Amino acid sequence: MSLHIDIEKQLPTFKLEAKFTEENKILGFLGASGSGKSMTLRCIAGLETPTFGKIVLNNKTLFDSEKGINLPPQKRNVGFLFQNYALFPNMTITENIEIVLNETNRNEKNNLIKNYIKRLDLNGLENRYPSQLSGGQQQRVALARALITSPDILLLDEPFSALDHHLRSEMEKELMYILKDFRADVIFVTHNIKEAFRVCDNIIIYDKGSTLCKRDKKDLFEKPQSLEEAKLTGCKNISTCKKTGSNTIYAENWGYELSFKDTIKLDVQFIGIRSHSIKLTNSHENSFSFTIENIIENPFDYTLYVKNKDKKESKSIHLTLSKKEMIFSNGDKINLHFPYNSLFYF
Repeated sequence: MSLHIDIEKQLPTFKLEAKFTEENKILGFLGASGSGKSMTLRCIAGLETPTFGKIVLNNKTLFDSEKGINLPPQKRNVGFLFQNYALFPNMTITENIEIVLNETNRNEKNNLIKNYIKRLDLNGLENRYPSQLSGGQQQRVALARALITSPDILLLDEPFSALDHHLRSEMEKELMYILKDFRADVIFVTHNIKEAFRVCDNIIIYDKGSTLCKRDKKDLFEKPQSLEEAKLTGCKNISTCKKTGSNTIYAENWGYELSFKDTIKLDVQFIGIRSHSIKLTNSHENSFSFTIENIIENPFDYTLYVKNKDKKESKSIHLTLSKKEMIFSNGDKINLHFPYNSLFYF
């Protein structure tokens, strides 16, 4: 199972440029609203036409501008779970699921529908209408409709965005269970960073309409390779910097020089560290003194904003402390350690 996409589409406010290849994995799209994530899905499904380029799914060409190929949606065998579920309000649950089985005989239709009704825990709801269902039930209906044709690829456009926190968590677990048995490509669009990490194998960052390099999710979060990757994966602490030695970097926004074990490449512009990676200690290399500016209590931990008061140009650093670690007040001095293996630069 494989997907190859290399397309461009001119839109009113930007140009979409999507280029990547994926094979039998769950691929995440992460990026700001309006960066082209959903439009890419619609181009794959045949609901939108690229300006030019090529889309190939399992060696089957879905779109090729040079050869004049543009298969209609019903010929692409793509399962699409829309953000708003796109259920027909005047159709029952059974009818909403059945509508995609146009070329299937009646007995096979009935067996498939019964199977997916049971599989997605919709028993007893067959004759209800979408307005009579909860958000989670509506999503399961939409997912049954997307899966029932055994699609070659499943497109999930922010599938949990309309659900509350508890239901979101439950539906995520259900979806991951279902996807274990889905032997094809999956594209998962989300704004939720933690959700993307839990669900996906690889992640592509969208930056103003362009896809950055596909990254393994662990590599992406541990070592971002650009400012966009760092920001969109939730890093709160990013500083402009300059190289000061073969293995030292001066973080201009933090006002301290940091040391590394390995030799540093020449063209560094930014350095970063995630909030949870900063440790309480002054007994290691890369340990520095800061002043606490603000403390925010969260349900299970504390967020601290600290600053190097000795440098006027310095900016606040964001870190997280557990309830057990929290013995500080605003204005206190605090010693923090920046482990070199948790720092990243580009």
